[in-house]
Amino acid sequence: MLYLRLMLKGFLLAVLLVLLGFGYMAWGIVRYAAEPATQPADAALVLGAAAWGSKPSPVLRERINHAVTLYKQGRVRWIVFTGGTPEPGYPTEADVGREFALRQGVPMTAMLAENESRTTWQNLENAHKLAAPFGIRSFLLVSDPLHMRRAVLMAHDLDMVAAPAPTESSRYVSWSNKVKFLVRETWLYVGYRVFRKLS
Repeated sequence: MLYLRLMLKGFLLAVLLVLLGFGYMAWGIVRYAAEPATQPADAALVLGAAAWGSKPSPVLRERINHAVTLYKQGRVRWIVFTGGTPEPGYPTEADVGREFALRQGVPMTAMLAENESRTTWQNLENAHKLAAPFGIRSFLLVSDPLHMRRAVLMAHDLDMVAAPAPTESSRYVSWSNKVKFLVRETWLYVGYRVFRKLS
């Protein structure tokens, strides 16, 4: 009986430690999300999000708008769009983003599109290779605030000179959506940091 009690206490303690660790990671992600970009860079790198046909989804639209603002403020000279397509025959996320920015006055000669990637790691890796021949050496990573910590960590692991540039507005405005996004992002961050699982 005593043995079973000790086993149960050990199990409960392990669960508590896991939950505390997860909570600590989540809190770090929230704190990091509040840090705005302060320095200029060669390019704004827009991490991929869903495109609805030839139109950006609300999430992607916010990222494009933020990158366009950075460009018009003179804080970057280039915008690099990333993201492929979920199904053949549909426009890629990168191409949709570039066309949307073009309509806002960003010249085509100031934009690059990497349209093969499907994950954050691929967004970064492919964009880094694409940008190098153009002399692009530093990046402001543009995505939703809660995505920033994982994205910047991955970028640094790829030896990229990268800083966070979280969107100033987000489609994740309700508490339920924020919590869902945070739980998912914390899980992916832990998976990458601990197990180096690419996503």
